[in-house]
Amino acid sequence: MKEKSVIQKKICMLGGFAVGKTSLVKRFVTGQFSEKYHTTIGVKIDQKSLCIDSTNVLLVLWDVYGEDDFQKVRASYLQGSAGYLLMVDGTRKETLDVARQLRTLALQTMGPVPYALVVNKHDLFESWQVEPEMYQDLASQACLVIESSAKTGEGVELAFVALAREMLKVSKI
Repeated sequence: MKEKSVIQKKICMLGGFAVGKTSLVKRFVTGQFSEKYHTTIGVKIDQKSLCIDSTNVLLVLWDVYGEDDFQKVRASYLQGSAGYLLMVDGTRKETLDVARQLRTLALQTMGPVPYALVVNKHDLFESWQVEPEMYQDLASQACLVIESSAKTGEGVELAFVALAREMLKVSKI
């Protein structure tokens, strides 16, 4: 009996410092959440296998350190990515500017690959500073815009599955 082949896709997690990239990946890969903050140094790579519309996909998740005033994301980390999650912290509107800068870097480095815009920390919605009209420019090109919570799991699986589905569509064109 012939084994089904597996398609491997690299996804980068992009966003500012402390927007929840590592927590989102951990929730997606292990189903767990930790209240402890863990700073990512460089890049942390995880994997998760999915079956998307009868296609086996191995997602290779590159959790890239958060960009801030002291540290800029290296374009070399983005090379070879089939897509990315562009993350914003709903409780900090300054993370929108970082997301815009990273979107520009991603376009320059990867070209027009699919991305999902993830506005994270929906469990803290009462503290949100970010409104949908503030990120329409980022949302207009995204394959998905989702409000998520790595803490509760809200929207996490959907973000990765929708992005994977879009990446598969693009690779079949």
